[in-house]
Amino acid sequence: MANAFCRRDFVKLSGISAVGLGAASILSACGGSGSSSSDTIKVGLMGPYSGDVAQYGLAVRKGAELYVKQLNADGGLDGKKIELDTQDEKGDATEAVNVYNKMVEGGVVGIIGDVTSTPSIAVAQVAAGDNMPLVSAAATAADFVSFGPNAFRACITDPYQGKLMSDFAASQGFKTVATIYNSGGDYEKGVNDAFVARCKEIGLSVATEQGYQSGDVDFKGQLTSIIAVKPDAVLSPNYYQEDGQIVTQARQLGYAGAFLGADGWSNIVGGDQEYASAEDLEGCFYDCSFVIENESEDVQKFVKAFQDEYGEAPTNFCALGYDAAMVLLGGIKTALSKGVDLSSDDGRQAIVDGIAQGSVDGVTGTIKYDGSGDPVKPTLVITFEGGSQKVFDEVGA
Repeated sequence: MANAFCRRDFVKLSGISAVGLGAASILSACGGSGSSSSDTIKVGLMGPYSGDVAQYGLAVRKGAELYVKQLNADGGLDGKKIELDTQDEKGDATEAVNVYNKMVEGGVVGIIGDVTSTPSIAVAQVAAGDNMPLVSAAATAADFVSFGPNAFRACITDPYQGKLMSDFAASQGFKTVATIYNSGGDYEKGVNDAFVARCKEIGLSVATEQGYQSGDVDFKGQLTSIIAVKPDAVLSPNYYQEDGQIVTQARQLGYAGAFLGADGWSNIVGGDQEYASAEDLEGCFYDCSFVIENESEDVQKFVKAFQDEYGEAPTNFCALGYDAAMVLLGGIKTALSKGVDLSSDDGRQAIVDGIAQGSVDGVTGTIKYDGSGDPVKPTLVITFEGGSQKVFDEVGA
């Protein structure tokens, strides 16, 4: 029999809602069906596997699936195999909530996801009322972890990246900077705004901020305005396809200074397509959690396993997917040790506590949490030199 005061009531009273999505979760509706069997544990894996941002979702999925495959081959958790419920949310916030509801109804005890920031925030709003454990590989928007203590991420945040790259710019002796960013993107705007705010704090001059719209391919107008103020460096905190076009067009216009970027630059080189030439990228910098050029033994072991499995080199998003799975399943392992029913309120809380109080040695570094869903972990600064990229520095943790 359902409790008279259910989680839907909690969501209403606490003010947590997925505005405009018109959906409450299955658990929030005081019901829910399906559960992990006696010899399996069902875990959700959601992301955009089709649509404009599918490359990120597919990369995260490959990393997460590899970790689960390895874990199952090693006996699973307490002899239970992990069963993945993998679903495509197409990069859409409303569809992401629908996928979340399906997963909850199907009996998942935690979810690896979502991937991009806007759908991830929509899911986090609904999942907070259920206290459903969420671990995102790549949702960098600050708000993702703000709705409840059940949401965690394996990646660094937009504000952190903006601050890091402004401090880095100052450390390189740059005095004047400019920015060019997708003004309609949560990720891009988040990094840009944090960068500009930090520059003001440390006395680094921001000569101009140039915005553009999603879908734009000609950036020469914005770049001409930037070049006119003669900045030492330009922040371009976008996704790699646009960053590559921006750098290329800037070089064509005669700009020879450094470009700075965030983790959206990952895969700008080394994939099926080169988005900017090695010559144009020379001396540019971006931050991220992982590159295959990192000589760490753990990184190289992961690179080999990934290549053996998929016949291709992993990207930053693959590594973050692997680590996100490790974080969630580490929390589940802790909860199992307490003997709780994972599908119950106590079980979900035990998983959340296990993540919050635990630590994992991931591919992207040791990951732990210190009072929030944001990870305490190291961050790499990557540069381009002699036609390839390399680790320039490691910052923090």
